[in-house]
Amino acid sequence: MELRPHRADGDILETPVPAKADINLVESIETGIPSKHADIVASRLSRSHRDFLMEHHGTLDLDPIPSMDLADPYNWPAWKKMANLILVAFHACMGTFAASGIIPGYSIRPMKVQLLMRHFNSIAEDFGVSINKASYLTSLQIAILGGAPLFWKPLSQRYGRRPIFLLSLMCSCVCNIGCAKSTNYASVAACRALQAFFISPASGKSCVDADEEGSRLTTVTAIGSAIVMETTFKKDRAKYMGIWTLMVTVGIPCGPFIFGFVAHRAGYVWIYWVLAMINGGQFILYLFFGPETRYIGGDENPKEPAWKREYLSLRRIDLTPFMWYEFVKPLTMVMQPCIAIPAAAYAMVFCLSNVLATVEVPTLLERRWGLNPEQLGLQFLGPIIGSVLGEQLGGRMSDLWMRQRERKTRKRPEPEYRLWLSYIGYFLSIVGLIVFLVCTQLSGNRWEVAPIIGIAIGAAGNQVVTTVLITFAVDCYPEEAGSVGVFITFVRQIWGFLGPFWFPAMFENVGVAASAGVGCALIVGASVVPTIIVHWQGKKWRPSQ
Repeated sequence: MELRPHRADGDILETPVPAKADINLVESIETGIPSKHADIVASRLSRSHRDFLMEHHGTLDLDPIPSMDLADPYNWPAWKKMANLILVAFHACMGTFAASGIIPGYSIRPMKVQLLMRHFNSIAEDFGVSINKASYLTSLQIAILGGAPLFWKPLSQRYGRRPIFLLSLMCSCVCNIGCAKSTNYASVAACRALQAFFISPASGKSCVDADEEGSRLTTVTAIGSAIVMETTFKKDRAKYMGIWTLMVTVGIPCGPFIFGFVAHRAGYVWIYWVLAMINGGQFILYLFFGPETRYIGGDENPKEPAWKREYLSLRRIDLTPFMWYEFVKPLTMVMQPCIAIPAAAYAMVFCLSNVLATVEVPTLLERRWGLNPEQLGLQFLGPIIGSVLGEQLGGRMSDLWMRQRERKTRKRPEPEYRLWLSYIGYFLSIVGLIVFLVCTQLSGNRWEVAPIIGIAIGAAGNQVVTTVLITFAVDCYPEEAGSVGVFITFVRQIWGFLGPFWFPAMFENVGVAASAGVGCALIVGASVVPTIIVHWQGKKWRPSQ
């Protein structure tokens, strides 16, 4: 097979390079490059192309091979790439950050807290609703964040990332202002729904896979993660993708942690104003430091300055016609057992270890312990720490586990072998749920750290399950990795959206401590047992490797 440079506009010795093919949002990240790669590349490139690469990169050992165009994101200087990636990662964080950020403003303050602080009305007081109904303003956004990427992905392929992000930030800013100025529950709910829709392009889920050498690979399924792929070489992507993934993960607990201080000292309405100001700041920064990364070399006019194409060109980049199937293709993954079952198993763990431990904290802890919004926000340090540790544990353990198996058998392990690690995640999730709910009921009216430790343990388990199950699904269908990731995220978000509707009834009818038994039964029945079945029969259900 002839090796051709990736996205080259310059002259090539053997055959001219056609226009850059459409970049699939799913691409492996190989951490190792063949030792003769640079020599092979050098033999296929023209002298002018080799000189260009040496001048701008100092090496020919690059994968993919950049073109000779300075507008090619692979040719950007390091500071430009880093600035763009920071903006995109922060944008991804803002989706879940804004969804959970209003949690400290849900409830009516206990009287003893009101006497010690300037009184600000809560969401429940202003709109005359219960705490549970106030929590729907968060669960509504959870659902929309799951479905909206189905719409944005095809648009960003045709028109580029920069216009979508600028539109996203501008409209999100307007919607947050609308939330701040809303005078009734229905209007604020509508503004919250629109805000989630517009802020969602950078959010999503990255999927992790392993290559034949057991090295960790990452596939991308959202616009934000696509930008990581479009601007960094394969040897660097795992590091930058980890930053993006972590920002998406910690956005949920960081929202109430930070905005607890705002709600306590200025009132919950200022949460919306701060979010609007953040979006405005993002818009300005992205205007100057967020160039277009969707690059198709053969369609560009080489006489047009690179900066003009990166910052001022607002046109359709990809002329491929839209197909309605593009918007719903990920949903067809429900027909594949090795994808549908892990998606359902992961969704249940996410709902009980993440959503319950986040959305229901005001109901379970705030009034019980007499916490003000600032103190309530501090309780989210637990899931922040647990999520960070769980991400490291799940990713690194998964890598080591598969490499150890490969060294032992001298062949690539079957995808089902990775599922052994999911049981560790299930165990941590169950333990965390029990500790959280049982210790909450036993704590009485005084603050204790035990429930927060339980939340942290559950968050760590959720992250382990996330990495293992998504990786398994991608291992089974690597050619459909993009659709796999979007489908799993969709199922997770929709089930997470439904949780707050039945959590209060469970606590009221069963009891807080006894609800731990219900949650454990659900995890075992909907997650552990189906995973065991897939572990046993998965090889028959999936395509042969």
